[in-house]
Amino acid sequence: MNFKVLSLGAVALAMMGSAALAAASGTSALDDPAKMSPFFTDAGMKTLRSEADFKTAWMAMKPDERTAVLKDCGDTTLNKAHAEFCAMAKKMGG
Repeated sequence: MNFKVLSLGAVALAMMGSAALAAASGTSALDDPAKMSPFFTDAGMKTLRSEADFKTAWMAMKPDERTAVLKDCGDTTLNKAHAEFCAMAKKMGG
């Protein structure tokens, strides 16, 4: 009986841990290098492209991706880390 309880407890903990990892693992569009790299001139994603190049990259995104980025830019914490990008994205609009 104790073995069954311990086994069920271990399974429950594993499931909760998996859910927590999934929730914490880069759910922000702003933290997705594949989506963000076209907007920057360098691999470290520190220097934004020119406004014209930014607009080209912005318009190449799917509308739902642009919406997700703008939503993330509306988050105060995320915006702090990506302030320059978010300012340009808001300028481009939806």
